[in-house]
Amino acid sequence: MASTSKPSPLICWKWPFSPNPNPNPIPASCGDPRDLPWLFKSLKTLGSLAQGLLIADPLSSSSVSVGVTASPQRLRAAAQGEAEQRALAAALKSGKEATVLEFYSPKCRLCNSLLGLVLDLERKNEDWVSFVFADAENEQWLPELLHYDIKYVPCFVLLDKNGKAIAKTGVPTSRQHVIAGLYHLLKLKRPTKQEKNNLP
Repeated sequence: MASTSKPSPLICWKWPFSPNPNPNPIPASCGDPRDLPWLFKSLKTLGSLAQGLLIADPLSSSSVSVGVTASPQRLRAAAQGEAEQRALAAALKSGKEATVLEFYSPKCRLCNSLLGLVLDLERKNEDWVSFVFADAENEQWLPELLHYDIKYVPCFVLLDKNGKAIAKTGVPTSRQHVIAGLYHLLKLKRPTKQEKNNLP
């Protein structure tokens, strides 16, 4: 006749840890002696949920609470967004005739392929125009994305010296189309030779 095991009780009141650990533990009547009692398991689960909410909440990541810190990726994105916004503020404050604000995505291959061209244009026209990059995936640029109605990347927005938008490039159908749009933006605001002579 097979021996039947005793069913485990619904509630286990026994503390699973003993002061003298035994290398070969004998199973307790309540189950595995390494298991926490059900009350402590539920508290542990609640604690891990609360910790997850603290880490996931963007508002609480700005303040340090109970040893929980924000992820390094979030800090890098925040720092990058602040640096890009400071660059825009500096470009508008510089007094140059125009600023070209490029909305890009780090995942966009077309955006990455235009980087050399944009840097070359900035170097050649540094006397009258500033170029600023804006990561469209960074939440710090959300107000500008909505204000300039940015629905695609790369998108170049031409700003005058007061920060007012004059024009932006169209939907990027090809690399040549984006380059033509960028050159057209620069022609809209490029100062004539007479205006260049009057620049401070």
